[in-house]
Amino acid sequence: MNQQYPSALLEKAVNEFAKLPGIGRKTAMRLVLHLLRQDETTVESFAHALTTLKHEVKYCKVCHNISDTDVCRLCSNPQRDASTICVVENIQDVMAVENTQQFRGLYHVLGGVISPMDGIGPSDLEIESLVKRVEAGGVKEVILALSSTMEGDTTNFYIFRKLAKCNVKLSIIARGISIGDELEYTDEVTLGRSIVNRTPFNGTN
Repeated sequence: MNQQYPSALLEKAVNEFAKLPGIGRKTAMRLVLHLLRQDETTVESFAHALTTLKHEVKYCKVCHNISDTDVCRLCSNPQRDASTICVVENIQDVMAVENTQQFRGLYHVLGGVISPMDGIGPSDLEIESLVKRVEAGGVKEVILALSSTMEGDTTNFYIFRKLAKCNVKLSIIARGISIGDELEYTDEVTLGRSIVNRTPFNGTN
């Protein structure tokens, strides 16, 4: 039975919130009613933050992390070790690794992992730009910090093959992270140890 709404405007707002990941219609209704109870300035500030984010946010032209400028604060920080690149799947993973305070190098955000079942191939990811960064020189080590899944392992191996001719050390984070776990949901201590205790990657581990 379809829920009856007292207002078409309310229904439209609930429909929009329900499109967000992990938000069902009941949660969407609670969020909409919460906003409706707030004063006009609060709601306008909320809406403005979203529209400003969409219109003005940038992606770092070096590592593809979210940024307010063309080059993100990490890539432009002279205190970071530019000779070490940590390859991650998404922006949340950058935040997860940074929270461990165990890594002082730079990042490269792929924007996903190779997943034929989902129609995602190497050309859909930022793999070629990674290869170009390494080929440009100055990079001594590439750390593969992708999720311990079949898709993550497939992507690791593809990158390993693409960088095989480059004079660069390839490492993989230690398997303190359970098979199938995603980086962003791993506790900081375990993730930090996995970064510190990384091991050489030879295409099979």
